[in-house]
Amino acid sequence: MDLLEALMPLAPLPYIDEHETVIEAAAETVWHALSETLDHSFAGRGATAYAHLVGASDRTASGPRPLTEGSTLPGFRVTAATRPHELTLSGRHRFSAYTLTFRLDELTPTRSRLRAESRATFPGVPGTTYRHLVITTGGHALGMRRLLGAVRRRSEQPRNANSPRP
Repeated sequence: MDLLEALMPLAPLPYIDEHETVIEAAAETVWHALSETLDHSFAGRGATAYAHLVGASDRTASGPRPLTEGSTLPGFRVTAATRPHELTLSGRHRFSAYTLTFRLDELTPTRSRLRAESRATFPGVPGTTYRHLVITTGGHALGMRRLLGAVRRRSEQPRNANSPRP
């Protein structure tokens, strides 16, 4: 058991919200687009700097791609991956412990629904302040809608003959 697993509570964290989008693409295509979008979204120096600033347990990207158990992104570790149906990212920093679970439902062979469920706890006065800054202001919801939109666009864009296929 690693440090993150030891620190994470056994019971589910309190529910924050859930966002979803319908994507005109097969579940396997969406799975790859989700992994690529998460990598792209957290690849910059800003994400790494933010992870250091808040004292996140995981501060760099590492591990296998597409994302699977044990892979990391700044601020997150993949704690569960059932391809192409569910991907859970977990994290912890000095203001919060959190999970972000992506669930992928195949609606038809060429149409999928991607849902993102957020759960978190914000201990103490610093956690309450952080929750207000991130959740209550609507910043988290905006970020989740943008992330899901990016996955949808990446999933639906045609691939050329030289692009890797899922």
